[in-house]
Amino acid sequence: MTAVIIGIALALFFDFTNGMHDAANSISTIVSTRVLSPRLAVLWAAFFNFVAFLIFGTAVASTIGKGMIDITTVTPQVIIAGIAGAIIWNLITWYFGLPSSSSHALIGGYAGAAISHAGFRVLLLAGWYKTIIFIALAPAIGLVLGYFIKIAITWYIYKRHESPSNVNQWSRHLQLFSAAAYSLGHGGNDAQKTMGIITGLLFTGGVFSTFPDKIPIQVVLAAHTAIALGTLSGGWRIVKTMGQKITKLRPIDGFAAETASAISIFFATHLGVPVSTTHVITGAISGVGAANRVTAVRWNVTFRIVWAWILTIPAAALIAGFLYTMIKLLVM
Repeated sequence: MTAVIIGIALALFFDFTNGMHDAANSISTIVSTRVLSPRLAVLWAAFFNFVAFLIFGTAVASTIGKGMIDITTVTPQVIIAGIAGAIIWNLITWYFGLPSSSSHALIGGYAGAAISHAGFRVLLLAGWYKTIIFIALAPAIGLVLGYFIKIAITWYIYKRHESPSNVNQWSRHLQLFSAAAYSLGHGGNDAQKTMGIITGLLFTGGVFSTFPDKIPIQVVLAAHTAIALGTLSGGWRIVKTMGQKITKLRPIDGFAAETASAISIFFATHLGVPVSTTHVITGAISGVGAANRVTAVRWNVTFRIVWAWILTIPAAALIAGFLYTMIKLLVM
């Protein structure tokens, strides 16, 4: 039970760093377009991160908890090492201002520790297939939707002969709703990953005899509270990268990017896929920038971010595998 308690504390801390790390995804566009001040933006995002549990189910939590790793072969120590590996990778990428995926850090860390414990047989390939597919698919969906939403809005403005001042005014109001929708999706998908890990800890620690079909409400509320508090703490290093370094954003661009991202994340959450919200928003911002002008996107920054994505799962897995080995040696 001591290991379970330590594991739950680490999982909630990971959820907090997830909110802190991914706060930029929720607020970078709305801050960079100056629709809301940074302080109001984080409050707005944190609120919708928390209330997301009222809308979404727990399909993603089940995928993380029992759909990717054979939960019957792992121990609380494995899960602890996996979470710690994810936290360390999150902090490394946060320090360097890289918007890498907290989701993929978690599954990479969990997988690395589990492989160190029981070998590659512990991996459930069916759960990995859809997650790996969405590593490529998620940013592509965000990019395509962002591109076409921006094109559609531009066509509407042209047909209506809207003045720039009118466009700026109504798009600033619309961005409040798109930012709220994105934050709902972020909380709904990302908090579930921690729910799955905590429920796995309770199962491996003997609290549950089987992995429950319904995640306990206490676990749901704890996970959403932690991610909302993390969002409140901000993530200003990554805000700068996401908000201005990829492409220059106006309110209409922010609305298009957030709307595209929200649709993508809602779809993935419905399918129970632990999608990277970071991947989606980066793709959407790039798509919106390309709709304005392909050269408006600083593709070198985008490619630098992609390298962080590619490295995340193996890097977190190696860190977690090393940590599990150290824990095993200390216990013995």
